Amino acid sequence: MATSSIAAFAAVSFLLVLVPGADWAYAITSGLRDRSVVPAVGGLMLGYVGLTAVVVAGVAAVVAQTPGVLTALTLLGAAYLVWLGVTTLTGAKDAGTPGAGDGAAGADDPTGPQARSRVLKGAGVSGLNPKALLLYVALLPQFADQHGNWPLALQIGLLGLLHMCTAGAVYLGVGSLARTVLRARPRAARLITRLSGAAMIVLGGVLLVEQIPH
Repeated sequence: MATSSIAAFAAVSFLLVLVPGADWAYAITSGLRDRSVVPAVGGLMLGYVGLTAVVVAGVAAVVAQTPGVLTALTLLGAAYLVWLGVTTLTGAKDAGTPGAGDGAAGADDPTGPQARSRVLKGAGVSGLNPKALLLYVALLPQFADQHGNWPLALQIGLLGLLHMCTAGAVYLGVGSLARTVLRARPRAARLITRLSGAAMIVLGGVLLVEQIPH
């Protein structure tokens, strides 16, 4: 696999990660509500690991070519984003107070129930995004060397890992920056949290509307 291909993919991956979306909204919300953004970002990365595994297994190509499966996945992902947006809006009053939404017990425990909940929610945000799935299907194979010495599955897996690391670094920065900058500004924190929740609802709504026959 050529070094130039890896570098080109890294550049494209970085630019795509910089485009705000549901992942950004979830990272920002975590930064404003949790003591640590690591569980939430770890969940987002877990979702990308799942998408990479799906592409490597060849399942994604089948899903992309089967309208019924893709529609069901889109509806599930859209409903999840709407639900997460609603719960974010209802918890906006705790924004700006790290750990306020974690409960008294286990707030700092990286293996506690709240941390596991953040991980699972993050995995759902990234893993149930049908557009991300199609992005993996359309993008990753283009940078793989079909006639190279490395197995195609290994190349795609490495590219998926590279994208995951890029996204993880950006989302950790986004969540940590939100926590640092807005921690002493509860009104601004609540506003950003509400905007993040609204963004998730809008994104979910757009996905739902796209499934309406024209």
